[in-house]
Amino acid sequence: MENRKSVVNFASGCSRLPLSVLAQAQKDLLDYRGLGVGVLEMSHRSPEFTEILDAAKADLTNLLKIPESYKILFLQGGGSGQFSAVPFNLIGLKDARCADYVVTGAWSAEAAREAEKLGKVKIVHPEQDTYTSIPDPNSWDLSSDSSYLYYCANDSINGVEFHFIPDSKEAVLISDMSSNFLSKPLDVSKFGVIFAAAQKNLGCAGLTVVLVREDLLGFALSGCPIVFDYKLQAESLYNTPPCYRCPVDVRCRSRMNVIFRIGGPDGNDVLEQTFLDKAAEVGMISLKGHRLVGGICASLYNAVTVEETQKLAEFMTSFKKEHQLQAASR
Repeated sequence: MENRKSVVNFASGCSRLPLSVLAQAQKDLLDYRGLGVGVLEMSHRSPEFTEILDAAKADLTNLLKIPESYKILFLQGGGSGQFSAVPFNLIGLKDARCADYVVTGAWSAEAAREAEKLGKVKIVHPEQDTYTSIPDPNSWDLSSDSSYLYYCANDSINGVEFHFIPDSKEAVLISDMSSNFLSKPLDVSKFGVIFAAAQKNLGCAGLTVVLVREDLLGFALSGCPIVFDYKLQAESLYNTPPCYRCPVDVRCRSRMNVIFRIGGPDGNDVLEQTFLDKAAEVGMISLKGHRLVGGICASLYNAVTVEETQKLAEFMTSFKKEHQLQAASR
């Protein structure tokens, strides 16, 4: 970290991380507490990782004074994934399959559009020409049969922040707090669900924290994808982060044509294209896998030097660090 260029990073996301955190992460990537494996290599069901997870939950509980009646979930998919996960889990709380939305910026508008795919969405205030203010709560027309009231506590695009907690009446209160989570004290007990993408105040892109009240578990729609099911995720660490994967049997992997996928067994088209684009930017081309199998293919024929192969390996390591949890973050 000594040679890192000194800059003042004002990015809205991915945001700045403390140097001390980066330095510790750098160390733990190579060897976590003398185990001989890096933190990205250990099993997510190992005692060591369980200790990391429990510590993170305990720290968050202490910081926010989270009641025992809430589950803390660390999920993939970013904030945008929760735009779908929230209605999948909660729009069916009442038979009307209806939800109320307060739209005060780009992110809440997008969340409302996603919810419309799963039920009836009502914008509770007159449409705004520009997102520069919050409509007077006294003007909100809340539905009596709404399953929940949704709002974005701080819109990082339009710069509008709620300095109060809305009154959701009889409906469950849901909030996207991605860009102001942990920036101030919060009465968690007033909410049914709070979620926050990590790349603002919490950490790196890809991770999303969800606080969900236990009595709201188990109401997911029948078509809810497994990775979005709050109840299932609360019961176990269902899935692991996406990473590099070579589909070829280790006993017969080619030394000439190294084939691998990024983002799971069948690959992630977005991540793989990003890998190809970034590689091209640093002068490495023709890495796209054959059209019959897809993925990535690095051919190491005689004219490819050891140094050039090392350059690819270093790029892969760097890319993995940058995207090791990313699936659909903002």
